[in-house]
Amino acid sequence: MTVLDDILLADPRALTALDTSGVLRGAATAGAQVRSAAQGAADARISDLAGSRPRALVLLRRPGTSGAAAGLLTAALGPTCPVPVVVADTVPGWVGPLDVVIAHTADADDADLADGVAFAVRRGAEVVLSAPADGPVASAGAGRVRLVEQRIPVPPGLDLPRALAVGLVVAGALELFTTPLHPALEPLADQLDAEAERNQPGHEPFMNPAKSLALRLAEHTPLLWGTDPLGTAVAAHAAAALATHAGVVAHADNVGRAATASGLVRSLDRAATGADVFHDPFDDPDGTTEAPPVRLVLLATGEDDPAQVTLRLAGRQWPSADVVHPVDEVARGVAHAGVLRAGLLASRFDVAAVYLGLATRTIEPGYRGARREES
Repeated sequence: MTVLDDILLADPRALTALDTSGVLRGAATAGAQVRSAAQGAADARISDLAGSRPRALVLLRRPGTSGAAAGLLTAALGPTCPVPVVVADTVPGWVGPLDVVIAHTADADDADLADGVAFAVRRGAEVVLSAPADGPVASAGAGRVRLVEQRIPVPPGLDLPRALAVGLVVAGALELFTTPLHPALEPLADQLDAEAERNQPGHEPFMNPAKSLALRLAEHTPLLWGTDPLGTAVAAHAAAALATHAGVVAHADNVGRAATASGLVRSLDRAATGADVFHDPFDDPDGTTEAPPVRLVLLATGEDDPAQVTLRLAGRQWPSADVVHPVDEVARGVAHAGVLRAGLLASRFDVAAVYLGLATRTIEPGYRGARREES
């Protein structure tokens, strides 16, 4: 089990010195990424899509954060979306002039995506591409895609805000939301800026929600269970972030489905008692082969009380669970409150994963992925 250096989390100078690749700085750009993406969407004339109703909205899932963005956008649109939303790894063969395709990548050389973009263009589909301006992917559009250029380089795995922002702008232009969405996404960018301020390295863990979350997850197996569709989508991204930046394996699911995993439920119940009644210390006197104990985190973005939702979906509650429901940051009744909370939570888990990676030395000096992104 990797041991966390909790003293390091309280020392901003030590954190800064260890973060030689600027991963923390990259994680703090979430609000700037949203504003940049919104401006890029305006430059790409995404607003020209207004008034059209596609046959289907196709969200391409490529390596990186595009899958998380697709999950969040699908959950945000919900069952009331007036058109089918299709999430696919490659462009479906039936795509045609009546469809809108959204693709996001940080890899300008993604050959499969380049082929897919070229195919969609040949088929006459409307393609919105969020990607670096140079490389085979952008070139595959042959000038017939709406290209939202990457303007703020960040280390791998930290570009979800840009991917999500582009999807939100497109869905808003197509009028797929029941409530109009602010075209510049200023409310989301403002929330992410405020979250970055709360999570800055200079704040002590008790004032820093990302550091506090990192401390709670350290030396545990996180169970990240959403109490609503957006919370579940954030949980999936959070699990990926923990794997990417901290080398932590986590389980992510909807709380109703997760409650049917009897082994995990038994682990939760044993953890709540503080001991495993089946553990034989003579089999493992040093405890070196024990798996990290589980820790349940409930992620909520809706208006309802997460405890009551958990009772309804799972048939029981876990009083020891950590509940992350940012109603203090995004008040009930605010327009698109769920989307704002989801963006905030995704950013918080990104930063928490980075803090955890730094404090366990999982993020090595000269983080390879960050160097590649900056080159």
